[in-house]
Amino acid sequence: MPKYYCDYCDTYLTHDSPSVRKTHCTGRKHRDNVKFYYQKWMEEQAQHLIDATTAAFKAGKITNNPFAGPAPGNKPTGVSIPPPNMGAPPRPGMPNMPPYMPPMMNPQMALTGIRPPPILNPMAMMGPPPPLGTIPPQMMNGPK
Repeated sequence: MPKYYCDYCDTYLTHDSPSVRKTHCTGRKHRDNVKFYYQKWMEEQAQHLIDATTAAFKAGKITNNPFAGPAPGNKPTGVSIPPPNMGAPPRPGMPNMPPYMPPMMNPQMALTGIRPPPILNPMAMMGPPPPLGTIPPQMMNGPK
């Protein structure tokens, strides 16, 4: 019977059956090996990118930091960076945004100064709940 070789674990499995592979691949050691493999690969890719950027800078291909803002006195290049909320409604106080109005208030109400009535909480009108361990008054005489 052919054996199965696991590249991540650098080992042969005793059999090449689906159940043996499944058992191996769901094991803790195999999952740790896969995680370590890809973590190492990502670190190598990052280091390669750092090395390439450093070499390009030393060769004069990169003259300034592309992540820095425009130098003082320079005009923007026309590249607009979207705000951090990325399509969410504007927050109050953001520059060039209209003042915040509560969702229940329409613009006509804002102009006339009329405010909608407050939304009352029915639970707040009932008062505080009775202390724990007490019998509610309707249950004192027993069921009817």
